[in-house]
Amino acid sequence: MKRVTVILSALSIMIGACNNEPKDSVEEADSANKANIDSPSVAQPITTDAETSSFLVKAANGGMTEVQLGQIAQQKGTHQKVKEFGSMMVHDHSAVNDQVKALAAQRNVILPDSVSDENKKEIADLGKKSGSDFDKAYVKAMVKGHESTIDLFEKSLDKINDSEVKTFINNTLPKVRNHLDSVKAIQKTLK
Repeated sequence: MKRVTVILSALSIMIGACNNEPKDSVEEADSANKANIDSPSVAQPITTDAETSSFLVKAANGGMTEVQLGQIAQQKGTHQKVKEFGSMMVHDHSAVNDQVKALAAQRNVILPDSVSDENKKEIADLGKKSGSDFDKAYVKAMVKGHESTIDLFEKSLDKINDSEVKTFINNTLPKVRNHLDSVKAIQKTLK
């Protein structure tokens, strides 16, 4: 019987190794959290609900994306305001990312270790641009991204019961709105 178990385990590992299609890090985190909520692990049970877990994963994905795009803007931006905005994104979103990580760790929520495949594509596409085309595309992406973040945060306020995460959202929303106002002002100067 042990031999059958060993053979089945080896086959399982081989099949898994043959299926090397990389998975989206955000999807993996969501899936692991859902499984942990549905069938809690005795070692590290998730201490929150699905809405809070999902919010933290999305916030981490968005924050990591903002940092990476900000780093590119610092390097490739031609307009000084674009470079400065990129620097602010790296600084501010790195701090917010640290807060998201701390909230997730306290709740045993698994966060993605990299940005989603969709965001990787956006980062790569933006990285191919240069000059004023880059500046305009980056600013447009920042407007869209910050509008999306505000929407996520506002909708999550109604769905999340965790008071500490709600406090985080309420404290972070004004900063995100300020970022949106700033990038919209930059967008007007680039037209």
